[in-house]
Amino acid sequence: MTHQTHAFHMVNPSPWPLTGALSALLLTSGMIMWFHYNSSTLLLIGLVTNLLTMIQWWRDVIREGTFQGHHTPVVQKGLRYGMILFIISEVFFFAGFFWAFYHSSLAPTPDLGGCWPPTGINPLNPLDVPLLNTCVLLASGVSITWAHHSLMEGERMHMIQALSITIILGIYFTILQASEYLETSFTIADGVYGSTFFMATGFHGLHVIIGSTFLLICLIRQILYHFTSTHHFGFEAAAWYWHFVDVVWLFLYISIYWWGS
Repeated sequence: MTHQTHAFHMVNPSPWPLTGALSALLLTSGMIMWFHYNSSTLLLIGLVTNLLTMIQWWRDVIREGTFQGHHTPVVQKGLRYGMILFIISEVFFFAGFFWAFYHSSLAPTPDLGGCWPPTGINPLNPLDVPLLNTCVLLASGVSITWAHHSLMEGERMHMIQALSITIILGIYFTILQASEYLETSFTIADGVYGSTFFMATGFHGLHVIIGSTFLLICLIRQILYHFTSTHHFGFEAAAWYWHFVDVVWLFLYISIYWWGS
């Protein structure tokens, strides 16, 4: 950046936003084909193109921030604002699901039997797997905080250990959530209870998978000495995202699993 008279990063033209948008279109179209016609070809193409876009886009961002010095303090400030706005948008995304849930549960209509859970729905026991999942995510919040403090204090091995524990807990949560779905006596087609339950918890599960992937990339970067105690916004953004996922789960557990049952 020595030829510039400013500290901002003028991003070079990149094909990845376009390939990312096209892969997202293939993914959504592929899911429709899979659901309605039991054809998974388009979905697999979408998954592969999305994965390739992710790998190459991450490679470019890592190259710009770690090796080319484009992520100056001014640029990092902009990235921070961007991540904060993204998390705020995610808050409103989940607020829609909570709105749908409370709209239906606080004043159940005669169609639902005038009660909540609706007549015929056998809800999950909140003191069973959901409580274990809550403990797992709270523990992962502790370990990601440990990792962050270790990184800021230059404790490289402690950072790697704590981040590895967080990723393992995230994978464990996903496995527990999948096993819970297999045991439910209702489906997404079972009225407003089934649709709000599976949409809210399912999208949260997707966010856990995304967050775990985010943290796995950070673990690889930490092993490759990409982060320093003062230059590690990639990891910081992942930690913010993970804490957001934790908080959403607490609201889901209290609202849908405990109060809603």
